[in-house]
Amino acid sequence: MGSYSFQNVVAGIAGPNGNIQLGAGAGTAEGGISVAMRGDKNTLTVGADGTGMNSLHADNSGSVTVRLLKTSPINALLMSMYNADKASSIVWGKNVISIRDFARGDHVTCYGCAFKKAPDLTWDKEGAMVEWTWDATKVEERLGTGSPAAVIGGI
Repeated sequence: MGSYSFQNVVAGIAGPNGNIQLGAGAGTAEGGISVAMRGDKNTLTVGADGTGMNSLHADNSGSVTVRLLKTSPINALLMSMYNADKASSIVWGKNVISIRDFARGDHVTCYGCAFKKAPDLTWDKEGAMVEWTWDATKVEERLGTGSPAAVIGGI
């Protein structure tokens, strides 16, 4: 069994309107970064006689959510990127988000990323988090073995 630290996570978004770091050092809030697949990969259909059929779906779409501290300067960069992206359908949905945990060997790449919406903003007694979400047309996920020797040798 290995160990985990968000300090080993390197993430970023790259697109026509900028390249922005999102991982450790970006003022990431406690909730961090999450990736979710959009739909089920399978549908089980059971016939009248009880025979089952699995249907494999080609859908590899998903979403990415990044939670930043209110004071993170990355929020201003992402808002500028959002405003530039939404100005034209020529660049809308052309971003790529990459997330890597070098210590564990995890690597997720999300293609065709479009901002879901501008984040909800709160000014409160305590600094809130700012949550950014993107829809991705394609998500490729690979989890590593968690063996630093295997990861270092594979870089």
